[in-house]
Amino acid sequence: MRYLAGVLCALALAACSAANPPVPRGLTSQPLWVVISLPDGGQARLESLLIRPDRPGRFPLAVLVHGTPADSPADLAGPAIAFAHHGYAAVSILRRGFGRSDGPYLEAPADPCEDTDYLQVGLLSAQDVAGAVAALRQETWVDPDRVVLLGYSTGGFAAVAAGAGAMPGVAGIINFAGGRGAFEPDHVCGSDKLVSAYAALGRSARTPELWLYVQNDQAFVPALAHRMFTAYTADGAPARLEILPPFGSNGHLLLVAGSADLWWPSVARFLESLHLPTSPMAGSIPAPTTGDKDGRDSRRTLSDRR
Repeated sequence: MRYLAGVLCALALAACSAANPPVPRGLTSQPLWVVISLPDGGQARLESLLIRPDRPGRFPLAVLVHGTPADSPADLAGPAIAFAHHGYAAVSILRRGFGRSDGPYLEAPADPCEDTDYLQVGLLSAQDVAGAVAALRQETWVDPDRVVLLGYSTGGFAAVAAGAGAMPGVAGIINFAGGRGAFEPDHVCGSDKLVSAYAALGRSARTPELWLYVQNDQAFVPALAHRMFTAYTADGAPARLEILPPFGSNGHLLLVAGSADLWWPSVARFLESLHLPTSPMAGSIPAPTTGDKDGRDSRRTLSDRR
């Protein structure tokens, strides 16, 4: 029996069913369709959610990239609110084949544990990330030269893959518990191939990155995180790895089930190093409502699309 999907991607119960979730005073949210251009000349629509300060102006852009599985861009409403609370226009996107985004789903290997080309899968998902950045930089509410990416789990791998290419306007990338192939607790199918894929991506990467993993992550354990990071930075890719303290029964859920107070200080230090804003608006950031205090969520079963 495969590992619980709730262990891999816990989602806020209210946000899962809300295309336009409630946000704190001073912020506004709205669903979006982000139309991206593809390398073959075609286009695709990505279902997305925008949360930003409720005032006119151009804002630094934070593009949030989900893990697997994902049903709605509101799955990352909590982190989006945290960024918006600090003055960003935060857009959570759904890659092709997820939610109502155009398909087909392109990220599944023929055999997850025997025939996994992680590099190819990463570069496919990177098309959606880079395409979304290019499209969103044209919006009148975006400061096109101050863009940051945050990718979670498989989305972290996608964000790192996108950073291997040139993305105008992107100042930094946050890889939060990124990886692929975690079908069982503390085990990644073809982990050597995953490490090699990170090494290949790092050879051309020149955008500063922050890698955040959690001490008791049951999907990507710290030892593997160190291996991936060492391979990625071997040829000079500018990145910093930070292992956060344990969270509940599974640290992989920190971003989606934990208070932003547990991870924002690390993100803020990274943003400050990029000369991006970190000052909060008045009021506090509401904590996610996913799971219990230990970050458990038993509502979903494992997807085999990692």
